[in-house]
Parts: sequence; structure tokens; C-alpha cells
Amino acid sequence: MSNGRIPEEVIEKVLKHHDIVDVVGRYVHLSKQGHYMKGLCPFHSEKTPSFTVTPEKQIYHCYGCGAGGGAIRFLMEIEGYSFIEAINQMATDANLDLGVDLGPDNRVQQDPDKAKLYEAYEFTGKLYQHILKNTEQGKQAMEYLRARGLSDKLIDTFGIGYAPSNWDTLAQLLEKRQYALPLMEKGGLLSARQEGQGYFDKFRDRIMFPICDWKGRLIAFGGRAMGDAQPKYLNSPETMLFYKSKSLYNIHLARPQIRKKQQIVLFEGYMDVIKAWEAGVTNGVATMGTSLTEEHTEIIRKQADQVIVSYDGDSAGQNAAYKSIPILEQAGFLVKIAMIPNGQDPDDYITNNGSERFVREIIDGAVPTIKYKLHYFRKNFKMQEDGEKLRYMKQALKILADVPSPIEREHYVKELSSEFHYSFDTTLQDLNEIRLQAEKSNHSGDNNAKPWNNVRNERRPREQTPSLLPAYYNAERQLLAIMLFDADITQYVERNLGDQFNVDAHGALAAYLYAYFAEGNEPNFSSFIAMLQEEELEGLASSIAMMGNSHGVNGRVIDDFISKIKIYKIEKLIEQKQEEMIAAAFSGDMAKAGLIGNERTSLIKQLKSF
Repeated sequence: MSNGRIPEEVIEKVLKHHDIVDVVGRYVHLSKQGHYMKGLCPFHSEKTPSFTVTPEKQIYHCYGCGAGGGAIRFLMEIEGYSFIEAINQMATDANLDLGVDLGPDNRVQQDPDKAKLYEAYEFTGKLYQHILKNTEQGKQAMEYLRARGLSDKLIDTFGIGYAPSNWDTLAQLLEKRQYALPLMEKGGLLSARQEGQGYFDKFRDRIMFPICDWKGRLIAFGGRAMGDAQPKYLNSPETMLFYKSKSLYNIHLARPQIRKKQQIVLFEGYMDVIKAWEAGVTNGVATMGTSLTEEHTEIIRKQADQVIVSYDGDSAGQNAAYKSIPILEQAGFLVKIAMIPNGQDPDDYITNNGSERFVREIIDGAVPTIKYKLHYFRKNFKMQEDGEKLRYMKQALKILADVPSPIEREHYVKELSSEFHYSFDTTLQDLNEIRLQAEKSNHSGDNNAKPWNNVRNERRPREQTPSLLPAYYNAERQLLAIMLFDADITQYVERNLGDQFNVDAHGALAAYLYAYFAEGNEPNFSSFIAMLQEEELEGLASSIAMMGNSHGVNGRVIDDFISKIKIYKIEKLIEQKQEEMIAAAFSGDMAKAGLIGNERTSLIKQLKSF
């Protein structure tokens, strides 16, 4: 079977050194239940475990979101690895010499331009650091950073550098090292001169903040002007390495603490992240001046289930925080908002009030989103006027009407009625009337069409399966469940059924099984599922494998399954021939109608033979 450049014996070697319980157990708390291990699914949010690991078969499967596969697929899903990256990581963890050079990243090897850009960015980052720390050109920049409260240790930790004011310092050095300058321009390090001849540095006279991907590879820069130059912050343009909507500053350094705490702190800028890091908030990342996107949430969703939004305290920052709430909550996060007073940003607050107070009052004191929304809208009303107070109360009750938890609603109603000296019962009655009106105007319910054991939205929506599945569908799944663990039966099915499966995905899985056993492989589900390298097929295979193969298997049972599958296909052909015969007769072609009728009669006789 084809596995890209990885020989099957290499995959076998890696899998033999990794028990799936150990692999999954690093990320999910598993408890033993009979022959299985169960835990909360890391791929969608749930309150009771639906995630199962089967040591005997070396697979995992979630009955909630449908995720499933073997150890390699789990690492690919949880870490975002490619297939080769997962193999490499597992080999490294087991101190294995695979005897082949897989390379650090198959995607890079397939794209030499990307490989060159990674090299160029690494070189450029070291150059900027050297200029900052060791040259006269960088002296002013170093003084600026120290005046902002950054120690040498912080500067080194975050790889901060300085791009000199010369027009072509970097361009000359890149050309000297034989980097293709058009590629460097395409990659965002240089700019082309308007005359069309030559290149100059993209960044000049700026403090340089390296931006890395989650693996720690330098992919872009953020440059901050020290004086009045505009724009104050200048990021690299989007390139084949850098996508603003998918990149988070400091994700590579913060990742271990994010995973440990299951919590991420979201900032707006580089300095906020760096100063917060020194204050002890080492699970912070920044969106780098761009709005929070669904792609950003994809990056952190596998790492954490809680987000604290710590944006600037000015109007722009608080508006951005408000807009982030639905994006984060829809992605399934428990969200809190850090409220910074007096329009300060986190950097300013830490400088003015100290690290300990920032952690205690701002981060640990972050408020639930409902409380933040009440605060956010409150600034629009003149609270010293009675009429404005009433208008605010109506707005506040509309916000609380959307809260699903009765206890939570009651909690905030008590706070509001107490603050404004209204009767609790009257306030609660008004709230309930708002909810009742909303229900009357929305007959579609809560629009959560596919709930299954969830507290929040699922990562993978599942198709709802009818309670009574067709006989052919069950027969195909039961047959595949047996084939997964029996080479002889698989070969028998190939001879007597071949590609006549009615469900395309079932047919694809059968084709892989035919090929797998045709190569002389012994039944080994862990190895087979690693060969698939297709997420959907791995999930299907793990789901079918969970059915087991204890069907009182004998030749008669297998033939019965094959018959049910064939019968359905023949029934569909008979229906098709009936429609074709009617169409031919309607068009006046009686000869054609007669031929089709004969074919239909033959199919009916064939059906009766089962």
C-alpha cells in the first residue's frame, strides 16, 4: 500500500513502541471500564465521557463527535501534525533510529521555496538580534527597550532585535549568501524598488519582534517604530509562511503552560504578552493588531478550554473584546474578560501597578461574559437620570434573557434589582416576559440541531443516523467489522462481492482491506488504520472496529451479509429499469421499452434466487 515516502516496516516499528493508552493518556485522563478506557473527548466539549480507547485493538473512538483512529491519527489531530511529523515525533519519543531520513516536515521538502524562506527568516532574526545587542546602530534601540522595562533576559527569551535605518543592510547580506532576492521579496523580507531594479529592506529603524509558528519556526516579524514614524507597528505581509488570521504571537512559548492550565490569555500586542510573561502570565498570546478569527480559535481549541480576553482598556480594545465573545463561545470556550481601568493597556497597568496586582486584580479578577456585557452597554446610558436607568434596565434584562442557566439569570437579576432598588420579583417577572416573547417569535427552538452530550458546540457536527438503519447498511458494517480481523474472510468477500458495497465509504474501506491483506499482512488493526492516512476513513474504521467481530461467524453468516448487500443493489437496478421502461414507452420507442422490460424481468428472477 502507498504511504508516501514511509515504508510500512517503519510505521510498524514506531507503533510497536507506543501503546495507544500511553499516547492518549498524555492528553486525556482515562479510567478503566472493563476492556476499555474512557475519558472526556479532547476534540469536543462534553460533561460525561463518550471517548473510548481500546487497548486490544489500539484504537480510540468518540461516540459524540465521531473522531477515531489509531495513535498516529490521535497525534495528528491533537497536535496538528502532518503524518510524517507524527511518525517523527513518536520515533523521537521512543529514541528510535528508523533507518530512513523522513525529514522534519514533508511539506517543506516538497516546497523548496518554503525551505529557503525558513532559512532566511532564521538568519534575519539572528542578524537583528546581533545588531541590537552588539553594534552602535542598536544602542538607541536597546536603551528604548530597557526604558520600557525589558530586561536582557526578556529580550533574549523573545528574540527581540533591531532593523537598522540603512536601506539595504539585509538585502546585501541575503544576496551575499545567495538567497534569491525575488523570493525574499515574495516572502516579505524585502521590497522591490519602483524602478524595477534592485531591492531594499522591508523593515528599517524598528524594534523587531520575531513571530513564530507553533513549532517555533520564525515566519514573520512585527516592527515597532521608536519615534513618531507611522505606522507605529508594521507587520510582515501575508506570505506562503505567514497568515495573519491563523497566527498568534508567542504560541510556541506559551503552549506548554496553555496545555497545563487548559487556559489561554489573549492580548492585543507584543509588549502586552512580554510584560505579562515577566509578571508570571506565561500562557499569553496576541492577535497582533488583527481581529480575532475562527482560524485563531482553531489553533488554541486543541490546547485549552478557557480563554481570558485581556485587551486594552480604551474604547477600541473594549469593542474588540466584546466582538470576540461570540467567536470564542461558538468555538466552545469558557470565556472571561479582564477589565483594565482608566483606558490602560496591560503593559501600562503592569508598569504602573506592578506584576502581583496585575495577576490578582486583572487576570484572576476577569469577569464572566454576561457581567462584561452588562458593563459594556452601561457606558451608553446616563445613569444619573431615572429615565436612562430604566432604559438600561430594559437593555440589561434583554441580555440576561439569553442566558440559558436559570441560576445564572437569577444571580444577575438579584444584583440589578438590589443596585437600582427594584423588587426582585418584579424584575424577574419582566425578564420572564422577555423570554416568553422571544420563544413565541422563534419557533425553531435553540437552533442546536445536532446536540449530543455537549455543554458547548461540537468540534465535528455529525449526521443524525436514523434509529432504524436499512438491512444492507447494517450488513455492510457487520461484514467490514469481521473483515478487519480476518484475512481469509476478506479474500472471500473480495471474490464474491468485490466493489458492490452500496455506501461509498464502506466500499473504499473494503478496497483498502483487500490491498492490505493481498500484500501478505497479518490482521493488525493498528497497522492497518495507520496505512489509511485519511481522517474520515480512520474514523469510520475505528467506529466499525468498536462493533467487535463476535457474530458467531461462519460461512452462512458471511453469505447472508453478502446477499443483503447484493439484494439492495438489484432492487435499485429494478427500480431504475422500471423508470427507463416507462420513459421509453412514453416517447413511443416500444422496441427499447421491450428490451428494458426483459432486463428488468431478468433482474427480478435474479432477486428471487437469493
